[in-house]
Amino acid sequence: MTRFAIFVSAVSLFTMQAAEPRIQGRSLVISKTGIVATEQVLASQAAAQILADGGNAADAAVAANAVMGVVSPGMCGIGGDMFCLVYEAKSQNVYGLSANGWSPEKLDAAFMRAKGFTNMPISGIYSVTIPGTVHGWEQLLKRFGNLKLRAVLKPAIQLAEEGFPVTEWVYDYWTNTNVLAKLRADRNASRTFLHNDNPPQIGEIFRNPDLAWSYRQIAKNGAKAFYDGSITDRMVKHLQSVGAPFNREDFSKFKSLWVDPISTTYRGWRVYEIPPPGQGIAALAMLNIMERFPMNEYRDNSADALHLMIEAKKLAYADMIQHVADPAFAKTPVRAMLDKNYAAKRAELISKEANCSPQSTPKFDGGTDTTYLCVVDKDGNMVSFIQSNFHAFGTGIVPPGCGFALHNRGGLFTLEEGHPNLIAGRKRPLHTIIPALMEKDDVRIAFGIMGGWNQSQAHAQFVSKIVDFNLNIQSAMESPRMTKLTFPGCDVKLESRVAPEVIADLEKRGHKVEILDPYATDVGGGQAVMRDFRTRVNFGSSDPRKDGAAVPEPWK
Repeated sequence: MTRFAIFVSAVSLFTMQAAEPRIQGRSLVISKTGIVATEQVLASQAAAQILADGGNAADAAVAANAVMGVVSPGMCGIGGDMFCLVYEAKSQNVYGLSANGWSPEKLDAAFMRAKGFTNMPISGIYSVTIPGTVHGWEQLLKRFGNLKLRAVLKPAIQLAEEGFPVTEWVYDYWTNTNVLAKLRADRNASRTFLHNDNPPQIGEIFRNPDLAWSYRQIAKNGAKAFYDGSITDRMVKHLQSVGAPFNREDFSKFKSLWVDPISTTYRGWRVYEIPPPGQGIAALAMLNIMERFPMNEYRDNSADALHLMIEAKKLAYADMIQHVADPAFAKTPVRAMLDKNYAAKRAELISKEANCSPQSTPKFDGGTDTTYLCVVDKDGNMVSFIQSNFHAFGTGIVPPGCGFALHNRGGLFTLEEGHPNLIAGRKRPLHTIIPALMEKDDVRIAFGIMGGWNQSQAHAQFVSKIVDFNLNIQSAMESPRMTKLTFPGCDVKLESRVAPEVIADLEKRGHKVEILDPYATDVGGGQAVMRDFRTRVNFGSSDPRKDGAAVPEPWK
């Protein structure tokens, strides 16, 4: 059987790869209408209907995210942060939105040390930062949307009130031992997310009327309801009651930020990421290093290709963890880190053997509980959108009557004196979640792959599979991936679909390989949409490592 591999040339979007087996389990979704790709079918379906009802990519992205907060409340929700990249077809420009919250004014390094901490706690009341998502929703719709919040939140409100049947992947996630312990430890969390102290079963209808209430307040009063209104009242009162050093102005003064995306080129493509304090700079740095090697002469998931990706990851992440922080407090040397000459020098450090001791770095705990979604509409506008609780159900702290958990993103600060990511009042921490876009000639691709510190390395792998190995966006999403979630060391995780002889070769080079399931959540789940502006055709892909799907806008 032959397969189609999508890539860009000056002549055509498609090329036939003859005499090779089809390597994807799902077909591309191809449509002249818009496409929504999320990790949950109900979210994709609801957002596709928003497109059909006159919404555009921005409207559909917010609608999809709001539904995800209902159907996958552990992964995401309005208690967390969000980032997005927007491609506006009319101007042909890419815009960035950082809706990542800051720490409370009174929470600084001196406060934490006085409490007896020598390292930032990854959970509990001191890991809570202001959730940025709702302000981000409002800003995205004000600048790029066609519809109002009340319209795009309508499907999510209905699902929260009437309930939805729990899916297989969400059930597995909900029943994790650590997740259950966290929910059972908080009275409001247990009341909201458990039934008689137990999680919902596969196919059981789960309702969240408290979240429906919160969504209604936002639909009626906008972001003010969350940051200086009825929801704020409940959040601040509860946080203060459990000893968290929040005041109302920590919420009311918060704003999300429009930012300039950062980018690099990779063999003729331009790849965009969100700027610091996001980790996307590491994906770009990886690509700059990988570009120094003849990746396209190797096979996808060959020992040579994987070895170079693993080693590039170590070098890029060492720089990222050392320098990235809130730009309002510390200047990240973005230009220097993305300089092609600097990448050439870093590439010289890669040998035939695994490097187990890259540049010494602080230790951070990376959460993996995130949702990524992307949308392309019929006009070619695209939104690459990511949103997260950080860890499962965040802190597990649920404000009474609100229906969502507060995230624990503050756990990514450090207490290391002199480090740019040292915690301070109203400072934004180093962030793991990142959306991405890539473009060449008449083609634009919005993509993202979730999973804590996995994300930058997964982005670089996805780009390489498209550019170096001529895979289409579905094949590139399904193809086996590697991940290395630690910073020093030679450990690496590979899905079992990687050939045994490749694994043996890597082990000879000094890599300590852990074999994962064929489609493992450790390597993250992702989505992608693509637009060919020459033909005005859209393409969508969805990762089989999740419950989701790419769903086209219905024909009228």
